[in-house]
Amino acid sequence: MNPILHIQDLTKTYQSTDHTLTVLDNINFSVEEGSTISIIGPSGSGKTTLLGLCAGLDRSSSGIVELNGIRLDTLSEDARAQVRNQYVGFIFQNFQLLPTLTALENVMVPLELRGEKNIKPQALELLDKVGLAERAHHYPTQLSGGEQQRVSLARAFSNKPKILFTDEPTGNLDAETSEKVVKLIFDLNREAGTTLVLVTHDAELAAKTQRILRVKGGKLVSDERTGVAV
Repeated sequence: MNPILHIQDLTKTYQSTDHTLTVLDNINFSVEEGSTISIIGPSGSGKTTLLGLCAGLDRSSSGIVELNGIRLDTLSEDARAQVRNQYVGFIFQNFQLLPTLTALENVMVPLELRGEKNIKPQALELLDKVGLAERAHHYPTQLSGGEQQRVSLARAFSNKPKILFTDEPTGNLDAETSEKVVKLIFDLNREAGTTLVLVTHDAELAAKTQRILRVKGGKLVSDERTGVAV
């Protein structure tokens, strides 16, 4: 079986006036379809940059990023956006909800971009799955942090993604709310058969995935299986 995500010799640098800053240095790994994997490392290690490159949110300086058989590193920004809308879900630490749209409208956005019809019932069903059907017509400012993250989770699954990228999804939540959001992420992921790539600094959360990649100083320093069942 071909991997859903293949990373080869991936490097990301930034050029300043007097030197080159290497954020990622020759990263190599592949991710099997339907698996769960975490990328863990200290602040500044390059893990969020790596996630953005994997999801096609940014372009590498060199190397290959192949998602679902499509070379992202050779595509234009518009073409990468099309691939993301077709195959990718994303959950951000700071929720990234559109403040002028209700919870329901935020979940409907990816469906509208795909040109789907009769999208309101689909969006309401997803909000119901995350326990927010009664908050569908509330705006982000009227929702707690945990509720906003659950809306972003519903939105991430609205386009039935083949792969879900999550960047510190519990970073702005208290412990009790974090536990509920994590359970929802894994439950929905299992139900949809989606591949999960999770960036975190939390070793306990990383241990819930089947595989842990450790990044330090822009380098991949270890790749281990956790023994978590498929």
